[in-house]
Amino acid sequence: MALTLRGIPKAAGSGFAEAHAQAKAEGTPILLPLAYYTDDRGFSLMNLFTGVLEGGQSNVSTQHPGVVKAWHRHAKQTDFWVCTHGHLKVGVHDQESDTAWQAVIGERNPACVVIPPTLWHGAATVGSTPATLLYYVTHAFNPDEPDEERRPHDVPAAFPWHVQHR
Repeated sequence: MALTLRGIPKAAGSGFAEAHAQAKAEGTPILLPLAYYTDDRGFSLMNLFTGVLEGGQSNVSTQHPGVVKAWHRHAKQTDFWVCTHGHLKVGVHDQESDTAWQAVIGERNPACVVIPPTLWHGAATVGSTPATLLYYVTHAFNPDEPDEERRPHDVPAAFPWHVQHR
């Protein structure tokens, strides 16, 4: 079976709780567009993860240019990914249907990717600057029983982590 590659579909509603419910119901990643609050002091992304904070944990990770962090998946937790600095190409893969989704998120495209359980996911830094990922997971990490499975970044081999020159 050949890999089917799609853009990550946008959320039907405008909130984190609605996007979370949609991702889990459809078994697909969901892209929730965000908007900056801007005034004469600067700009902010406000009220992130409202309606989904339920005992999980928030994390921040920075990855260097040229880095691909993939693939991993979770049996229980949903991930909410927001790139706050630089840009990331987010990849999500459903092994059952061999369908993959991709989206570039970051400074020029503020969005949250909601990744429900069982889907493989990862990210590649786009461009020449580091990328910072702010993410919330619905289950706190337990080192004694990690809810995580990993595989190499090149499985599936057809996923385009590199820049697609057009």
